[in-house]
Amino acid sequence: MKKKILLAEDNLATVDVMQKQLKFLGYESIVAKDGKEAVEVAASYLPDLIIMDVSLPKMDGLEASSLIRKNPKTRSIPILAATAKALPEDSAKCLQAGCDDYIAKPFTHRELGAAIKKLLKE
Repeated sequence: MKKKILLAEDNLATVDVMQKQLKFLGYESIVAKDGKEAVEVAASYLPDLIIMDVSLPKMDGLEASSLIRKNPKTRSIPILAATAKALPEDSAKCLQAGCDDYIAKPFTHRELGAAIKKLLKE
């Protein structure tokens, strides 16, 4: 059975590229277009992993990650922050918000695959 990944991303071009990458890597994807929807979809679908864009409408990815960590149903789902901000203080903010790791945009499908495998312990 394919692992399910929740992709929280508001840029449609990025969603398209990442869904193709995830399919190529052998994963099924579910999309949330804003932080609020990501929190709701995570609780409903209980994905194996969440790729969370940091800059999202309605609720940013850091706040969404924090809420996902506070919910007993979703607390243990690994979260990979995907951000164009790659400074050390940005990665620290991601980790403080409850993300398990982060990946800087733009990234290759190999980098994405390696980050996913690490978090899913594959």
